[in-house]
Amino acid sequence: MVEISVARGMLRVEVLGWHKLFAFKSSFAIPLAHVIAARRDPEGAARWWKGWRVCGTSMPGMVAAGWYYKDGRHVFWDVSDAQNAIAIELAGEGYSRLMVEVADPDAAVALIEGSTGRPSPEQV
Repeated sequence: MVEISVARGMLRVEVLGWHKLFAFKSSFAIPLAHVIAARRDPEGAARWWKGWRVCGTSMPGMVAAGWYYKDGRHVFWDVSDAQNAIAIELAGEGYSRLMVEVADPDAAVALIEGSTGRPSPEQV
């Protein structure tokens, strides 16, 4: 699971607890200008094929964490419970997507989309 915050034009994604070990990553600091979109994505998180695992942990049905490569894209995963997963689309970063689990997906998406100045999909 991760914790999301926004300050000084940066999206901060902090990997929590043991997931730092599973994912081989502890945090991201991403300029909001590089955030294309954020959305809830429980269906995408529940798919069995995450891509080729480059570095991280995969225990099907339990956790996908780390760096994966699929369809020419680098994707960071940290998901245990697909129902709480969000997808954050990025440009100009090492990863093209962050697929992460958060405590409150709706609040996380609203925070990210509100901070970028774009309406969330629910507001359109």
